[in-house]
Amino acid sequence: MAARGLTATLLIFALLASSASAQLSERFYNSTCPSGPAKVAEVVRTWITRDRTLAPALLRLHFHDCFVRGCDGSVLLDTVNGEKVAAGNINSLRGFEVIDDVKTKLEALCPGRMSCADILSLAARDAMVQMAGPILNWTVPLGRRDGVSSFASEANSALPPPFANFQQLVSLFSAKGFTTREMVVLSGSHTVGLSHCRNFQTRLYNFSATVATDPALEASFAAALKRQCKFGDTTTLVKMDQSKSVDTWDFSYYSNVLRGKVLFQSDDALKRTTEGSKIVQALNRAGSSFSAEFSAAMTKLSRVGVLTGTSGQIRRKCNLVN
Repeated sequence: MAARGLTATLLIFALLASSASAQLSERFYNSTCPSGPAKVAEVVRTWITRDRTLAPALLRLHFHDCFVRGCDGSVLLDTVNGEKVAAGNINSLRGFEVIDDVKTKLEALCPGRMSCADILSLAARDAMVQMAGPILNWTVPLGRRDGVSSFASEANSALPPPFANFQQLVSLFSAKGFTTREMVVLSGSHTVGLSHCRNFQTRLYNFSATVATDPALEASFAAALKRQCKFGDTTTLVKMDQSKSVDTWDFSYYSNVLRGKVLFQSDDALKRTTEGSKIVQALNRAGSSFSAEFSAAMTKLSRVGVLTGTSGQIRRKCNLVN
């Protein structure tokens, strides 16, 4: 009886989530703020032109929002013990100033209309299109409302850590409705962006009681990382993809996974099972469907756990509850 009751409860939650997602529409602001989405793109374009590293930062900010409480803008809130201070977020997430700038301009354009959650979803897409061009684009359905709660504890349990193994990754993504292949595809976002040295210090200097450096790291790659990240360095930022001098959107991440030239254990984990290895190898080739699959997965991500209708609110400031 207890098992059947739990199953029924989970089914109800799934149906409610599906119903909320179905209320989203690309035309949601056509009558209330028709120039809103274009304004988001305009402001984001200005920021990315000045600093390209903000593009993957905004993508990551969106991901970290959606994986905790759904895509409700909760990661933007300044609250005591909120998501901003979670282990994977504190002194790490970037791009808040971009979202604040967009929100200020939208409040002047059409006050109280566009949610911070929608702004963040649009900004992530627009930033990556600005960085990568038409090869990377995805549909952003609109109509999300903003959450009013944010908890570091939830982020600590929901976000994939850099030391996760393959099964842990499968479980964390499955909890949000993603397949194993979609997990491997979304991991490909690490073909761009930056990481703090602290996220892979253990792999370089304290891997185990008997081995200092993770043997899964290609030797020359490990040596190069050690030159950039000295022992105990927790603040230096390094490129996620060390194989190229300038960040470009491509499938080189998967080549790096296969060659032992990725920063995180969670990246290396993708090739550690037969299933994962086959997906990595399929994506690691010219003409692969990586970008198209990534775009589809991002549209799916943007629908996770959304608030619609009368749930939540439209925040006047993205870091504060009304």
